[in-house]
Amino acid sequence: GTQTLLVDAVDAVDVSGVTAGRIIDADRLGTLREDDLAYVIFTSGSTGRPKGVAVGHRAIVANISWRQREYTMTPADVVVQKTPFTFDVSVWEFFWPLQIGATLVIAEPDGHRDPAYLARVIAEHGVTVTHFVPSMLSVYVAEPTAAQADSLRMVFASGEALPARTVNAFHAISGAELHNLYGPTEAAVDVTYYRTQQVEDGSVPIGAAVDDTDLYVLDEGLRRSPRGVEGELYLAGVQLARGYLGRTDLTSDRFVADPFGEPGDRMYRTGDLVRRRADGQIEYIGRTDFQVKLRGLRIELGEIEQALLAEPQVTQAAVLVHADHSQAQLGEQLVGYVVSTEPDIDHDGLADAVRRRMPEYMVPSVFVVLDEFPLNASGKLDRKALPAPDFASLVREYRAPGTDTETALAAIFETVLGIDRIGVDDDFFVLGGNSLNATRVIARVNAELGTAVDVRS
Repeated sequence: GTQTLLVDAVDAVDVSGVTAGRIIDADRLGTLREDDLAYVIFTSGSTGRPKGVAVGHRAIVANISWRQREYTMTPADVVVQKTPFTFDVSVWEFFWPLQIGATLVIAEPDGHRDPAYLARVIAEHGVTVTHFVPSMLSVYVAEPTAAQADSLRMVFASGEALPARTVNAFHAISGAELHNLYGPTEAAVDVTYYRTQQVEDGSVPIGAAVDDTDLYVLDEGLRRSPRGVEGELYLAGVQLARGYLGRTDLTSDRFVADPFGEPGDRMYRTGDLVRRRADGQIEYIGRTDFQVKLRGLRIELGEIEQALLAEPQVTQAAVLVHADHSQAQLGEQLVGYVVSTEPDIDHDGLADAVRRRMPEYMVPSVFVVLDEFPLNASGKLDRKALPAPDFASLVREYRAPGTDTETALAAIFETVLGIDRIGVDDDFFVLGGNSLNATRVIARVNAELGTAVDVRS
């Protein structure tokens, strides 16, 4: 009888004339070339319109070939495929083990978000290789049964910044290697790699370039940033995607001419802030769109998150800018979200922890302690799902100035901070004050009141 292949349970395709053997060029409608399209993965766009990233065969073959050279998977390995196919990590999870002849275990849908289920699958099937998004890895290492899954020999982490605390917690329960990888969808999965140490302290680097890939750390003028100086990361080499499907405008904006390569070479602008360490390793700082301006000062939210993660009781941290429109006088405020081993962790202590490492204007005004962070379908932190903070603790009952001096000082504060109606009990720093505009306040106070106060006073 006629053989059929069901596609999405709707279309029926007649495959009776197709042999069961290996596909050859004669079976194709056209000759398959290295730069032909291999797959398209859609990523969220800043405008809300998803972008289809078109990746060619040459790019993904180069990545999987590098993986095999660097990590050497064998037919004895067992890989759990748990990443949704809308996330490009799934590409190597499918094709790397299959081309080597390793065993591929397919996790149930949404299983990647259940640490107890994952620990059970790893133990029951003797899984040796797997991948975690860092947010999910931090949840997994806290699962009591994870330590019993001792078959693992290699674990890869990518998709987000990997906290040192998560690395150390993993090594405390597992003897497997933990590799921190980095790469946008626009560059065939991963372009940097770093094997974590048994104990990491501070920021965990994303590492060095994979084969046939160039990493440029550039300033706004596309000049190379010196070692230790932050800049935006640009990528060049064989793993670059062809561009965005049907979006020539966006492709030309993000895939630009490579001034350091040959004529016609391209590089991809990642939007990620990094710095190259003295040892040549790349250190991830954060997204350029996580870099905010608050009251005229540039703030890198990722640096505040790192300061919070340096505290022993903090296992996860995120920092956002929020505004309570019902309390317009407060303006925008930094809000710190943490997951802690101590549910009653002292908020003032968290503020002091940031203050020891950051200037005053980078200290969050409010902290929100959660049992766990919300994750999206890929297992990454869903920042948009973090709850709105309660600014009630920052709001003081208005008490009007009672003397001429208090009136004059309130007027100066209002002018410098651009806020109407400041009371005598209001906190200058909570309302947006910092060491820079404090200097302006002091200058105005001395000029108008004939005093000789300095900032240290």
